[in-house]
Amino acid sequence: MTMPTGYDKYAFEPFAVTVDLAVFTLRAGALHVLLVERGQEPYAGHWALPGGFVLPTESAETAARRELAEETGLSDVGGLHLEQLRTYSEPGRDPRMRVVSVAFTALVPDPPEPHAGSDAAQARWLPYDTAKPLAFDHDRILADAHDRVGARLEYTCLATAFCPPEFTLGELQRVYETVWGTALDRPNFRRKVLATPGFVEPVPGAARLTGGRGKPAALYRAGAVTTLHPPLLRPSREGRPA
Repeated sequence: MTMPTGYDKYAFEPFAVTVDLAVFTLRAGALHVLLVERGQEPYAGHWALPGGFVLPTESAETAARRELAEETGLSDVGGLHLEQLRTYSEPGRDPRMRVVSVAFTALVPDPPEPHAGSDAAQARWLPYDTAKPLAFDHDRILADAHDRVGARLEYTCLATAFCPPEFTLGELQRVYETVWGTALDRPNFRRKVLATPGFVEPVPGAARLTGGRGKPAALYRAGAVTTLHPPLLRPSREGRPA
């Protein structure tokens, strides 16, 4: 592309573009986030979201996948679907220079253990509730990402990916409670799930003892749809228990 006549590319102060990734999973009944310990200043020794600078030849998503692989060793994670969260552009968010960051988020089932690389001293899955404080403005990014993945459970069937191939409705409910961080009313949750076409399918004749004194719980498998109609809204969005 030819530079327009009279355009001075040096008329504006240059700034950098980075990417940050908030990647979540469920482990031992708790929501975990993928973090790296910074091996360099600024914030050396502090936990942070994986990420780094976008190269001149890269798109933001290409840079995000590269940085994820370089800093944590997670290059694919089963065809990881990254969702662009938002852009963070407040002046002073990075002490090195003017930096604008494009943040991505994902919620993934059964990811492998990370292995630190690049400029990260270590990489670990850490419980979301104990992850803060983080370097830079990553506390804000992480909170925004948590809200986004919670919304994904409202409108998609993603929660079934965190259950066994055949699961009880109680197991499915615990996925929602873990991500949303709130208890749900069991009869109301069951009613909504079963009233949503294609969300789950019963496994004929199958049941599982769940540790209680009642009869074995019926088993279900993921249905054929990927989007929930109507959505399964969080209690805070509805103003009443789900």
